Amino acid sequence: MLPINHIHHIAIICSNYEVSKKFYTEIMGFEILQEVYREQRDSYKLDLKVNGQYQIELFSFPNPPARTSRPEAAGLRHIAFETDDVKLVHQLITQKGVECEPVRIDETTGKEFFFFADPDGLPIEFYEK
Repeated sequence: MLPINHIHHIAIICSNYEVSKKFYTEIMGFEILQEVYREQRDSYKLDLKVNGQYQIELFSFPNPPARTSRPEAAGLRHIAFETDDVKLVHQLITQKGVECEPVRIDETTGKEFFFFADPDGLPIEFYEK
């Protein structure tokens, strides 16, 4: 498990359920709480635990529309996870083959952070506690 402290409930719609399920369980290290196939919607709902708490819902739907996901695009900007050790998380994720931006320093707080993307380009940030 990555050294994540906490987030609150977040719902994510993915374009390829199996790829995203693998990313969030194997790369991010989230634990599966429950997986449900909803036949009437031809949709999966995967409930994931982060650091022992239910916090992420991963949904699949047939042909979801694309969404602009760059950090500076209008709308939901990104998901941010708090950690005690930004450089360690950067190293662990990079070792799993995920391309990450370099660790930077927040000019306002002086704390370290970095971004990378999930399989659908959703920006994910790790930020120093």
